[in-house]
Amino acid sequence: MSGHGHGHGHGHGVAPDGDRRVLGAALALILAFMAGEVVVGLAAGSLALLSDAAHMLTDAFAIALAMVAMRIAVRPPRGGYTYGLRRSEILSAQLNGLTLILLAAYFCYEGVLRLINPPEVQGALVFATSLAGIVVNLAATWLISRANRTSLNVEGAFQHILNDLFAFISTAVAGLVVWLTGFARADAVASLVVAALMIRAGYGLLRDAGRVLMEAAPTGLDPAELGERLASRPCVREVHDLHVWEVSSGYPALSAHVLVDAADDCHGVRRDLQELLRTAYGITHTTLEVDHADGGFHCEDPHGPRHVADETADEPASGGGSARCDH
Repeated sequence: MSGHGHGHGHGHGVAPDGDRRVLGAALALILAFMAGEVVVGLAAGSLALLSDAAHMLTDAFAIALAMVAMRIAVRPPRGGYTYGLRRSEILSAQLNGLTLILLAAYFCYEGVLRLINPPEVQGALVFATSLAGIVVNLAATWLISRANRTSLNVEGAFQHILNDLFAFISTAVAGLVVWLTGFARADAVASLVVAALMIRAGYGLLRDAGRVLMEAAPTGLDPAELGERLASRPCVREVHDLHVWEVSSGYPALSAHVLVDAADDCHGVRRDLQELLRTAYGITHTTLEVDHADGGFHCEDPHGPRHVADETADEPASGGGSARCDH
């Protein structure tokens, strides 16, 4: 006899309407300031201000995508999309990261040209605008920090705004240097600093979104340690075909084939393993196939590492409920 179980939890829900309102307020703030910054950047001849404005454009893009993805993600599963459209936020995070990298490459190129041939820059305008940008970004950062940052999408938008805050500080310093000393190359240096921050943020988003798309285990979770812990539970003889992945950020899932002795209670073992996964790892979406080791269905081609129980271990591992092997 075999027991098949599915664990279900509802704590991973998408951001509520309050999150969308917070993001909407931050988006309006950023778009209004960005428009003014482009005008001042052109008037001042500052590449640093224009690169900041471009960074703010990607901030606005990130927030808009986050808001769209929130709406798409709440649509129920239908047709061939059995998980729904939860991964739309991961696709938007990837697009966001790629945009940052491409813009950074452009500003690196322009920054190097300006280091070689520095144009005239109005430092006072750059300094004053950067100070205003710092205030605007502090307000936007505070707004987005109130949203649900367990979402990779919202966290991506937050990191954009935070990076832009650092970029404005760099540009303010450059503007002050140009204003007080006339050293115009400081503006180009600041634009290169902004580009470096954009590359760092873009790489982080591409890496994290790529892990989800490649169905890697959630960051910080060791599948080998998890498999050994499952195999060490009472009544469990072997665990194989263990897969753990993220459907979307904050939505881990797990499946495994578990073998128990003929006299053991498959359903009791399954409940114990599900409780361990829920309490120790926060994984509530599980599919566990539990079979007797000397009968029932077996994988024709088991894949992945096999985790075999230590025959001398009689005590249950900490972190979950205890299984009952008596009948």
